[in-house]
Amino acid sequence: MADRSAGDGRTAGTVTGAAGAESTAEIGRRVLRLRTERGFTQRQLAEPAYTAAYVSTLEAGKVRPSEAALRHLADRLGVSYEELTTGRSPRDATRLRAALTDARRALATGAAEDAAGLFAEVRDEAERLGFAEERSAALLGLGDCALETGDLTVARDHFEAVERLLAGEPLPRRIPAIRGRAVAHLLAGELRYSCYLLESSIDELNASGLHDPYALLLLYTAAIAPYMDMGAHARAVRAAELALALAPSVDDPGLIARMHRGVARTLIAEGRTAEADASLAKAQELYEQLRIHTDLAHCHWMRGYVHAQDGNLERAERELRTARDMLASKRAALFTVQVEVELADVLRRRGRTAEAEALLLPLLARTPAAGAANTAGEPDAAPGEAGLTADRGAVHAGGAHRLLGLIADERGDAEAAEEHYCAALSLLERTGAAGDLADLCRLLGDLLRREGRLEAAMDAYRTGLGHRAAPGTTTLGPAPAEPPM
Repeated sequence: MADRSAGDGRTAGTVTGAAGAESTAEIGRRVLRLRTERGFTQRQLAEPAYTAAYVSTLEAGKVRPSEAALRHLADRLGVSYEELTTGRSPRDATRLRAALTDARRALATGAAEDAAGLFAEVRDEAERLGFAEERSAALLGLGDCALETGDLTVARDHFEAVERLLAGEPLPRRIPAIRGRAVAHLLAGELRYSCYLLESSIDELNASGLHDPYALLLLYTAAIAPYMDMGAHARAVRAAELALALAPSVDDPGLIARMHRGVARTLIAEGRTAEADASLAKAQELYEQLRIHTDLAHCHWMRGYVHAQDGNLERAERELRTARDMLASKRAALFTVQVEVELADVLRRRGRTAEAEALLLPLLARTPAAGAANTAGEPDAAPGEAGLTADRGAVHAGGAHRLLGLIADERGDAEAAEEHYCAALSLLERTGAAGDLADLCRLLGDLLRREGRLEAAMDAYRTGLGHRAAPGTTTLGPAPAEPPM
């Protein structure tokens, strides 16, 4: 990220010219510290161009040094002009940026917990040195690590810290943190608020004339998932179209690959599965080149979904197992259990209901003892690992109960089926996932009708019709303004 914090010298107490927004007092203290460390007297530092009295008043923060004076002092103190005026040592900055690169590589290819340790070291060192840019980048990385491990509250805290740190910066600088916070709310099942964050940022960017292609592409790509989950398909399709139009202006292969993943969701919803698979193939190729393992796993996950939609259940199972194994190897706990819900759906459709049920039940209360085996032969969760809850993967938690309800219904256990359907409705009602809610109401209504409970069945059907009416519009309000393309 570029440093855009240079001042203009018009505020009292600031240094004019290239010294930027550093206060005279801060520069004075820095000169005093460096002079003392080197054992110089004020006269030795000042000569031959300046006087000891000038250095004394400068160190006391009572004079605004000119650029020429600062360059002279930097030369005498053996530091760069940048280090003297900003406190940023080029060596320290280079070292921290290299450490950030290592941390990002660790997140892309290894376990998020390991990467988080590297990001935390950079954050602490950057804070000690007063390097706000590197500190914000490290906090952003910590937020991404927490998203991957499913620690959604921790993730939001890190992203909010980035926003506070960059509060005085132009909005495009804060967009990655806002996008991260929106994803955390999405994963928690707070779809409306996720959309609100993304749409309000899009509106603010466009209203202020800050048509930053990278920032807008990040926001439109992130908006596709909550739009789809809420049933706002037309809005999701438009976000995908705008993302595709912005893509040629952005030189970030990782973001372009993420965009192709998002676009594929809209193509799947329109029944254009061949085009969706082609879009995912483009994303997969980019992720393989970049060695971004989590996002590559997401491509296998979505390709599994595409094959399931097409009825090719064998290929769907293969892709979903690949995604699940990749995510489990990275200890991406929340994403792993979400894939397992979709894998269980494919197993049920293939007639392997016992395997599906054995896979689903632990996901809703996952605290097995170390080394405990399950009957389906699936990988065990780590000791103490959380499963799907109302505030952690609520949409997939609802999906798990829906599948367990279907399995119970198919074996004639109406009581268990109704219990699971109602649990799913309770989870999904707070998320606003309109399509899933309507489907559940239909399943529950059919069950109640077969049981002869016609009035209750009618209530369930009416509730489902209410969720299908004008999907997405009643909660989202007007669509955000579009940028000039």
